[in-house]
Amino acid sequence: MPLRRFAAALLLTAACRPATPPAPADETVSSTGVVVSAQHLASDAGAAILARGGNAVDAAVATAFALAVTYPAAGNIGGGGFMVVRLADGTATTFDYRETAPARANATMYLDRDGRILDAATDSGWRAVGVPGTVRGLALAHRRFGTLPWPDLVQPAIALAERGFPLSAPFADELNWAVANVLAPFPASVAAYGKPGGGAWGAGDTLRLPQLARALRAIAERGPDAFYTGWIADSIAARMRANGGLVTHADLAAYRAVERPPLRGRFNGHELIAMGPPSSGGVVMLETLNQLEALGLSGTARGDARTLHRRLEAARRAYLDRARWLGDPEYGEPPVERLTSPAYARTLADATDTLRAGSSAVLGRDILSPPPEPPQTTHFSVVDAQGNAVANTFTLEGGYGAGVTVAGILLNNEMGDFNKKPGYTDARGAIGTPPNVIAPGKRMLSSMSPLIVTRDGALRLVTGSPGGRTIPNTVLNVVLGVTAFGEGIRAAVDAPRIHHQWMPDTATFEDGAATPDVLASLRAMGHAIRIAPARSQGDAHSILYDPASRQARAANDRRSPDSGARVPPPR
Repeated sequence: MPLRRFAAALLLTAACRPATPPAPADETVSSTGVVVSAQHLASDAGAAILARGGNAVDAAVATAFALAVTYPAAGNIGGGGFMVVRLADGTATTFDYRETAPARANATMYLDRDGRILDAATDSGWRAVGVPGTVRGLALAHRRFGTLPWPDLVQPAIALAERGFPLSAPFADELNWAVANVLAPFPASVAAYGKPGGGAWGAGDTLRLPQLARALRAIAERGPDAFYTGWIADSIAARMRANGGLVTHADLAAYRAVERPPLRGRFNGHELIAMGPPSSGGVVMLETLNQLEALGLSGTARGDARTLHRRLEAARRAYLDRARWLGDPEYGEPPVERLTSPAYARTLADATDTLRAGSSAVLGRDILSPPPEPPQTTHFSVVDAQGNAVANTFTLEGGYGAGVTVAGILLNNEMGDFNKKPGYTDARGAIGTPPNVIAPGKRMLSSMSPLIVTRDGALRLVTGSPGGRTIPNTVLNVVLGVTAFGEGIRAAVDAPRIHHQWMPDTATFEDGAATPDVLASLRAMGHAIRIAPARSQGDAHSILYDPASRQARAANDRRSPDSGARVPPPR
């Protein structure tokens, strides 16, 4: 099918679907591949690429670009992220396309004259923006493993942006909130995402993004250079100069995505293939799982007090090590091998009281609470008919990023993920440990945790989640469900979640994660517990794979109302 007819057919299919997809079935089962993401139209784009003979990486690239159109809170070309790839032959690698600090950034740029942290400067606006990495990252993955032409993979996003797509009621409400609360100070952003003629967006309204379509078309035609050295880069640099931002044309031209060896670990007979730094997710997950294996998880149930106590204690220590040691590996040497070793986990487990909660303040008396990390990220998973797999997590940081738009492109506010006051840490949230202090060209620490799990050399699970600092614990919830508790993928994704991040010294439980009796037992052990609303932590769109039948079973996370798992349509 010619390229434009293919894009038109994709949009016609999308337009005929209801604005809010029907309640999902328990699982989506396919032997021809599947894409599961936070936005069903983006999943459609990826599945259509699989139908044309593209592989999992091709579908991931198409899905990512489509999310930049249909899920603007986190899907992006103005942000960054991480991708884990495992081919059917067992080859595995990762792509780091995390944003970097501009060359004019410095360690104290977010402090006032009295040394107080200017949090507002990293929450929104031009000085919050890091150098975006998404387009270079997707292009690098495509260059290494893609099979279809690059323009074909961008074209579905172009069609969605040009012709528009219907808003669901939840998306309309979110967009109204974003225009009023995040984008309002920036006229170009309001013009791009506000309802034409004014008023509030409603269910069934069509969102069109013509400026973003023009930028995407340039990227389709010229590749990533259109973003990093062409007119898009010119536009970003000019708007930065005019508004006091730091990102320059030279910063954009110098940006490089990096292919890195995956971080590997084992748990309960499974192998985990994860991201290493500057993502902290892989280290936190492997260190937590190693401790659980050392403490003994065999024979325990998901919701009993013994299991939950051990999970909280393991997470407490893993997140402490995150704060103490992790940052950009090109600006230091985080002790990843030691932190993820079973021997180190054994020393932590031996010092863990299995009957009483530990003290985060005592364990980390040399450092205190890390700064909060916004939860607006997005993850998608892909498996193709051959068993190639992609786990991809990317973000603008906060919802709708810095709120600023150039050429229709929302830009990130990732600079807030750095430690902003060197040498100073307090119990309210500031941290100043050296590994994550701002430096020119440095990548800020992340919690993103895209993950692929195998068993006996065969693909088993593809997963990941948004959620800021909760991400590793959310992903662990799914992993434990599949590898330790014998759950199917729908049960593992739906199961209520827990979280502990060392500081603040409080455990968060989604409502339903434990019975009142178990919560009482945990509190008696000394745990401070906060109950969060049901289905409020993360968004783990996941795929369970059966190598014997070559069937993929996908579960979109029902915490995301517009999510969808899609299989390739008949050709």
